[in-house]
Amino acid sequence: MKGTERDNSLPGGLPEFEPGWVWLAGAGPGDPGLLTLHALNGLRQADVVVYDALVDKSILDWVRPGAITDYAGKRGGKPSPKQRDITLKLIDYAREGKRVLRLKGGDPFVFGRGGEEALGLVEARVPFRVIPGITAGIGGLAYAGIPVTHRDCNQAVTFLTGHDQTGLTPGAFDWEGLAKGSPVIVMYMAMKHLETIAGKLIAGGRSVDEPVGIVCNASLTSQQVLETTLGTCASDAAAAAIEPPAIVCVGEVVRLRNGLDWLGALSGRVLVSDPLDLRSARRSADAG
Repeated sequence: MKGTERDNSLPGGLPEFEPGWVWLAGAGPGDPGLLTLHALNGLRQADVVVYDALVDKSILDWVRPGAITDYAGKRGGKPSPKQRDITLKLIDYAREGKRVLRLKGGDPFVFGRGGEEALGLVEARVPFRVIPGITAGIGGLAYAGIPVTHRDCNQAVTFLTGHDQTGLTPGAFDWEGLAKGSPVIVMYMAMKHLETIAGKLIAGGRSVDEPVGIVCNASLTSQQVLETTLGTCASDAAAAAIEPPAIVCVGEVVRLRNGLDWLGALSGRVLVSDPLDLRSARRSADAG
């Protein structure tokens, strides 16, 4: 490698991080073990790591000795750097000839504004590589025992953000169409407007009793999971002191947690083999 010794703890065939390049990498939903080999390879070679608020700090232990770590986290309601300033920072570091790893929680192209940063690099003629990560809406729910798809529940899933560029509930959605057309809805950044969103889905035809799962600090040792219903999810989340970052899942797949909560099983929870009670439903259908 140029400028650093090869790390023999990593498999061969991984790309060399060239000076003046930016790698846009996803760090996954939190658990450091969910980092990809490409992202780890970037950490081991980078001269600068520009990281977000949702990147678990233990991941930074893998940064190459002597490299710069530059915090660029944005959190709602708190003083945060502007997106344009972050993009300009990446460009400036790259033009200095540094290997720049832009490390973002989850996947950089799933509500992570990685596309905006990449387009800024294109405009500045800075070469870049995209390293996908495990998005929290899939990996975080999996750690809670909630699959986003199951053939007995759904053949489609919708991912949405709980606020738009103004910070308000998205007004461009066809909430009635969404309520009627998507059997499973996974929401990012929805806690602030959860009561409003739940109301729109109920007004669009969803049942107040539909299962809802809320996963806070997904995949970390501090993970919290609240099982509730669409009609009471906002008040239940407030009572349980559930705070962002959190993923909200609406749909029958939440009931599968009774059989798929593998982390709970490690702590002694008894799982059920038929959480949807499909055998009973089939017997009733056969009897009819």
